[in-house]
Amino acid sequence: MINRPNHLNRFYHVIINQRHYIGEFYDTHTFFDLDGTLVDSSEGIHHGFVQTFERLGLPVPSDKKIRTFMGPPLEVTFKEEVSEEGAAQAVKIYRDYYETKGQLEAHLYDGIKEILQQLSQDPSKKIFITTSKNEPIALEMCKHLGITEYFDGIYGSTPTAFHKADVLQRAITENQAPKDQSVIVGDTKFDLIGGKSVGI
Repeated sequence: MINRPNHLNRFYHVIINQRHYIGEFYDTHTFFDLDGTLVDSSEGIHHGFVQTFERLGLPVPSDKKIRTFMGPPLEVTFKEEVSEEGAAQAVKIYRDYYETKGQLEAHLYDGIKEILQQLSQDPSKKIFITTSKNEPIALEMCKHLGITEYFDGIYGSTPTAFHKADVLQRAITENQAPKDQSVIVGDTKFDLIGGKSVGI
């Protein structure tokens, strides 16, 4: 059984058989989300949220509730779930855990490395990661998973630009990506919203 999200199965098929899909799937710049798209990082993310709420002395949300935290920027989640004033401290606690332990609990979905290898060998295509994950952590995770070499750029959130649209716009601008030949591949509504916000 292939351990890969359903939304990537068709994309995988297109890449493997791309000579049959030139008219349907002709994009030169592909912007991949990271968590839930290329990488199953749910275990580390879950543990990070549990640790954060415990350290703050707050009730730990249910597993179902924690799953809704996977996708939005941490800053947004903690402002809603903790408080406006306590969000910065919560983000720091979460990232301290994730940097030392959480990111090591992530693994690539089946077939992802093969997709990335094929894309990186195609001179007509450029591929990027655009994630709401903190950029230094995203860089470290990609290095740990052995996929850094396949990308033309890895972009994550910064303290002043943490929404998916912010990350995408920076990647598009720095690489002069034509929007009519660009596509975002992700697993949540935040990827869809981010892509629409920047015009891809």
